[in-house]
Amino acid sequence: MADEPERSHLALRALMDEYRSRCLWFLRGDYYPSTDEEWLRVLDQIERHGDREAYRKASAIREWLSRNSSAASVGS
Repeated sequence: MADEPERSHLALRALMDEYRSRCLWFLRGDYYPSTDEEWLRVLDQIERHGDREAYRKASAIREWLSRNSSAASVGS
């Protein structure tokens, strides 16, 4: 599905926006990660400093990112 990466990217940004003031207050307001590694660091901060729901959402996205990066490695 061609729209899946776009939707996933929007979901990542929405999660970051949702938890920016509570978990990511130290980042610039206009900052969004550009690599999977940067996203994983942001997800780690959300998991560490957020509530249970934040942890659940960040973990689900972390799993999705891991699957996608593994799939890309398998194809190479």
